[in-house]
Amino acid sequence: MVLEQTGLHHSIFASHTTNYSDHWRKNIPVLAQSHRVYAIDLIGYGYSDKPNPELVGEGFYTFETWASQLNDFCVDVVQDDAFFICNSIGGVVGLQAAIMKPQICNGIVLLNISLRMLHIKKQPWYGKPFIRSFQNLLRNTALGKYFFRAVATPESVKNILCQCYHDTSQVTDELVQIILNPGLQPGAADIFLEFICYSGGPLPEELLPRVKCPVLIAWGDKDPWEPIELGRNYGSFESVEEFVVLPNVGHCPQDEAPHLVNPLVESFVSGHATRNAHK
Repeated sequence: MVLEQTGLHHSIFASHTTNYSDHWRKNIPVLAQSHRVYAIDLIGYGYSDKPNPELVGEGFYTFETWASQLNDFCVDVVQDDAFFICNSIGGVVGLQAAIMKPQICNGIVLLNISLRMLHIKKQPWYGKPFIRSFQNLLRNTALGKYFFRAVATPESVKNILCQCYHDTSQVTDELVQIILNPGLQPGAADIFLEFICYSGGPLPEELLPRVKCPVLIAWGDKDPWEPIELGRNYGSFESVEEFVVLPNVGHCPQDEAPHLVNPLVESFVSGHATRNAHK
């Protein structure tokens, strides 16, 4: 699904791999008043196609694939360069895309980018065999589908959201359905299991030194999944212009605190307008 709203100035692209374009519903109408704004469901997620992992091969659902999709969309649909606004694991996609085609990306805003703590390089040596065995169990046996059915319910989704949102009043029935419904589409379970077994690919700390465009990092300080104490280290990279703490905000700032995120995006894009004009 592509959400397109036409504004006046620059193109802004919203990305989040495991959530869906509707998760930006509180940002698009505001930003679209002065910009062209797009949000898409990356392949395998939301309402996009979900090729069976067994048929397309193990190397299909990777950050390189999603980054290529992001860049191809900019070339074929946006037909312009753009700013990438990314949340969580989508931040890795945005960074990878900016490295693969630097001429497309004018700048990146990273909201609570994933630390990828289950990456193979971050797993303790003594835990690697057990983690790999458990991943294989989920992907290759009926246990995985049972696990997915257990979490793909309104009650489970609400409980999970209440963990990662500091202001739980923002976890509405509408939000629960936005997150849940795409996960009930045919093929969604296979993609879900494929992704949680994906322990390879790039890390943010490997990509940030290679990015040529300016980066703004904003972090909700109440995120239980991606602790800000670990995320602060990303502010030291040369490409990162600013590290902004979002007080009393959890893992999804764009939805939980749009009143903080939208002005940040507006300011960042406006501040780098000249970069786009001089390309």
